[in-house]
Amino acid sequence: MTTDESAAARPQVYAHRGSSRAFAEHTRAAYLQAIADGADGVECDVHLTRDQHVVLLHDATLDRTSDGTGQVADRTLAELRRLDFSSWKGARIPEAYGARSEQFLTLPELLDILRAAGRRIGLAIELKHPSPYQLRLEDRVLEVLRNEGWDPATSMLANIRVSFMSFSPDAVKHLLQTVPTEAVCQLVDDVKVADIREELRLGVVTGSALANVMRAARSEGERILDAAEAGIAGPGIGYVRAHPQAVRRWRGSGRRLRVWTVDAEADVERCRELGVHEITTNCPAQVLSQLMPHTQTPR
Repeated sequence: MTTDESAAARPQVYAHRGSSRAFAEHTRAAYLQAIADGADGVECDVHLTRDQHVVLLHDATLDRTSDGTGQVADRTLAELRRLDFSSWKGARIPEAYGARSEQFLTLPELLDILRAAGRRIGLAIELKHPSPYQLRLEDRVLEVLRNEGWDPATSMLANIRVSFMSFSPDAVKHLLQTVPTEAVCQLVDDVKVADIREELRLGVVTGSALANVMRAARSEGERILDAAEAGIAGPGIGYVRAHPQAVRRWRGSGRRLRVWTVDAEADVERCRELGVHEITTNCPAQVLSQLMPHTQTPR
């Protein structure tokens, strides 16, 4: 069995923010390690800077993953370049993966890394909302991709298969005006008030209000998937455990299944048994190792 045939016979493995168990998320080192691990694709989250550059960060704030503080949207790219986005992880970065000052990435810089992979590779771009720039975020990402040579008809950019995803139904609907259905993923997950309050450090009233907004978005996201408006269903692994019937329904209706964030062996096996097409994980080498025995040709 060839490498391509083996990959086709198992779920595709996407590196969540790069190989983020090994190196700080969204850094040059994390993405280079993902390629070295053999990941079929990589995932990234994007925000806009004050001067409208598309940068790779999960949080809207800088506090968790850098030595800076405040809102990403309030900083220019030059200001962000002066921050340290890798030391918090405590992982030594090999010289071949760049200096500490080279770890922070823009979307064009990630594209350069993926173009140099020497093989076809997927890129799943999550557009983070709420954004102070609202749907300007989507428009700017598409503008950057076009400038880099992205073909909207095929959603290919050189050797890179580009797909887009968001929890925001409004963002998904906006993307569908330009992007092929099969390259758009509606993300869904269960909404838990306690988790939202803890993650965002919100009070009871604010946390509950935000949870209600997120529940409404989840319901609309589920409707989008049931109506086959988006080609890719993106449930979290917790949602998959709680709602396997919905996952089976979407798979049966032709939706491509992209499940996140899958690190535990039992969850990898659950995804394989459900016929999930793409597994997003922090540890791609580990997940690939677990999946490979299922793709070997019997002796």
